[in-house]
Amino acid sequence: MASPLRVLVHGGGIGGLSLATALARRGHSVEVAEIRGESEALGVGIVQPSNALHVMRELGVLEQCLEAGFEWEVLTICDPSGNTLAGIPQPRMDGVPAANGIPRRALAGVLGRAAAEAGARIRYGTTVTELADDGAGVDVTLSDGSTGRWDLVVGFDGIGSPLRGRLYGERFRPEYTGFANWRVTVPRQPEVRGVVMSTGNRAAKALLTPITGELMYLGAVFAEPEDFRPDPERAHEQLAERLAGFGGPVAEALTRVTDPSAVVYSRISQVTVDEPWHVGRVVLAGDAAHASTPHLAQGAAMAVEDALVLAQSLDTADGVPAALAAWEARRRPRALWVQNLSRAVLKQETGTPTTPDEDELLKVGIPGAAHVLVQPY
Repeated sequence: MASPLRVLVHGGGIGGLSLATALARRGHSVEVAEIRGESEALGVGIVQPSNALHVMRELGVLEQCLEAGFEWEVLTICDPSGNTLAGIPQPRMDGVPAANGIPRRALAGVLGRAAAEAGARIRYGTTVTELADDGAGVDVTLSDGSTGRWDLVVGFDGIGSPLRGRLYGERFRPEYTGFANWRVTVPRQPEVRGVVMSTGNRAAKALLTPITGELMYLGAVFAEPEDFRPDPERAHEQLAERLAGFGGPVAEALTRVTDPSAVVYSRISQVTVDEPWHVGRVVLAGDAAHASTPHLAQGAAMAVEDALVLAQSLDTADGVPAALAAWEARRRPRALWVQNLSRAVLKQETGTPTTPDEDELLKVGIPGAAHVLVQPY
């Protein structure tokens, strides 16, 4: 695109900060409106598979991610007792590492600094209150009372996206899958040098994911009623009850979980925006448009791919509408393939009946999916 754009990014999470960095480095004027405070990165840790690390390299922050996290190459599958069943090497994309575990707060810091250094303005504690798109631009009022006119507004505002509600009403609400994720940070065991996944018993699976040299997180997926919430006084005990049949490194990790407030609980939901992801000059990306279950560890990877491809599309298209159409044509098939396979894996692991289409997807499997996803995005 010949002239610089004014872009408002609604949401300062992983995808939003990646987009801000990519656009600001291309000379665009970028502001990020993030409802949370600067130090309020949510969650415990995250896996950056090779395709996500490829984006980090394109943004110039790969080394910072690796320094802040824990690089690994082999996914280890165990039985509930902790006996190793298989070690699956993870593929690499275009020479970048196979995978990296990293604390979410550390990743937010890396991306926030990169966006600010590139020239993006990040406004924490701020959200959109009014929005009017006249076809040539978007007039926006923010919660701090400020106003502005933007060439493009991008909603990287998560699975509960307020912008999605503004664009589509109630048509695309999050769909609860019937399962929830329990996670807690614990000291890393020396033998945990990559993701260790134990399957069986009452849990769909339990995972240990190293995120620094000293830390890892224990994650587990269970069927839970939609209205269930852990008891704030005994969440650690409730997690231990659910993992009672697991031995080995999972049981050892549980002995270090003594603080109920350290347990992070989140329902696993899915969002599929079946209409175009943009209305005029307002576009949804990442979880706002296509939130997936975590079973391929690709949610954040899809968001950062969305960000980089959107920046590339704005480089080459003749105008914002053409860029958005080209971006979605590239991103929708890949993101929805990840979403559909992730949901099929959840069903397979939990004994939930699958559809014929899901059975076809499952022939690829998790190892096959990893090889597909190191192909160009």
